[in-house]
Amino acid sequence: MSTTPTPSTPPEGDPARSQGLTAAELAEQYAAKSGMQRAENGQIDVLQSIGGVRGLAESILPGLIFTVIFTINQDLQSSLIAAIAVAAVFSIIRLVSRSPLTQALSGLIGVAICAFVAGRTGNAEDFFVPGFFTNGAYIIAMVISIAVRWPIAGLLFGFIRGEGVDWRKDPQRVKAYIIATWIIIAVLGLRLAVQMPLYFAENFVALGTTRLIMGLPLYALGLWLAWLVSRPAAKLTEATGAQGPGAQGPGVQDPEVQDPEAPERR
Repeated sequence: MSTTPTPSTPPEGDPARSQGLTAAELAEQYAAKSGMQRAENGQIDVLQSIGGVRGLAESILPGLIFTVIFTINQDLQSSLIAAIAVAAVFSIIRLVSRSPLTQALSGLIGVAICAFVAGRTGNAEDFFVPGFFTNGAYIIAMVISIAVRWPIAGLLFGFIRGEGVDWRKDPQRVKAYIIATWIIIAVLGLRLAVQMPLYFAENFVALGTTRLIMGLPLYALGLWLAWLVSRPAAKLTEATGAQGPGAQGPGVQDPEVQDPEAPERR
């Protein structure tokens, strides 16, 4: 058995190990705040990972209300007020349910920024401009994470898979998480590739519609694909010459390791 200390148990006074622990702690905090969750079958719970039904509604409804009302009456002010009002209702619900203040107000602040930009310019399409910058910032952050070999997908999935940051010791796992991160980047890049031309063409209806479709629903799909491609390889039981009546044949997976995503047994 190896006695090499893991990043979670560094020897005291070892600066390198201390730095490793700090990196691991930061990664763990990031994973915890991301809200990623696993279902009972060990697979990623995509719906809960994007905030559940309420999180989906909070993401979609303000933009949907804004798009529908402005399309009908072409009145920017009433459309913006309606969008802010919807976001405010969700924030109040979160406050009543005693969610953390930052979490409760984040959606309202985001919608308020979008409304402020559109209100200042008088252009309805500008309601979606802050989203372009947000997508761009995420893309840059993820590309940097790949460059420094701390791919974001590894930070998101590593802890809920029970890998911590140990996946960084395995080049194959690092490669898998890099590919997974590129998938998420592709989703964010696709948003910009589709929506920005619509913005410059001043096609409000198409822009608003694609913004809704390519928001959380598309992100959830990308998240699920990233989870699949970064899945650890299943282990196979070794075939032995003497197998009992209930033994498994060659190449048959051991039930204990058949699903590498299965939660650890308590």
